[in-house]
Amino acid sequence: MFGEHELKTKFIKILDRRIHLVEESGGRVLYRRDDVRVIIPGGDGGFRVLPAPALGYGVEFLMIKLSRKIAVPPKATISGYLSAPIDVEVKAGDLTIDRFVVGREKYALYGQDSMGVIARYHISDFTGEEPDSLGVMKVVVENPTDEWKMVEKVVVPIGGSAMFYSEERAYYPLVILTTKGIYEVNNTGNPPDGRLKATRTAEPIPNFMMRWG
Repeated sequence: MFGEHELKTKFIKILDRRIHLVEESGGRVLYRRDDVRVIIPGGDGGFRVLPAPALGYGVEFLMIKLSRKIAVPPKATISGYLSAPIDVEVKAGDLTIDRFVVGREKYALYGQDSMGVIARYHISDFTGEEPDSLGVMKVVVENPTDEWKMVEKVVVPIGGSAMFYSEERAYYPLVILTTKGIYEVNNTGNPPDGRLKATRTAEPIPNFMMRWG
């Protein structure tokens, strides 16, 4: 699924979406996905199907509501996994020829009516093992205070974020949530697993304050 593919007649299925490559005369290959059509000359230019952050219609944040809240003891650190929505980016060489949403697409207002922002929205359990989902996010929750803290959602800046992937699964960079007075979220830019491939050079997106935790 994810990674480089040979330019030959084949189907590539990603959840509810299907990519069709069709070899044509003259060594050309036709890329088809829904109503998208792109001609790609044959050769070794590199055709890749990659995960991308769930920007959808141009949002900059992903808001994941926890189906079960987390009560974090004082001075404790808890690690776990969330399922997460993703987009898919298709590249011929270094050119993006297609980008699309997979799965169910939801959005919500994060913050107050007068000053909030629209975020991609998803509901997930917080589990000790990787969920059986296409998109995965590993989260480390740190409570440096002397008080118990409650975590109900995780809001992560994803605009400009790199992604990581295996052949069958996509991963966001490791996220660290620190439960200070205002919860702080750090998209570290680091892979949750050292065996994964990166879609591009990853950089951190640090110090996002969850003012409406």
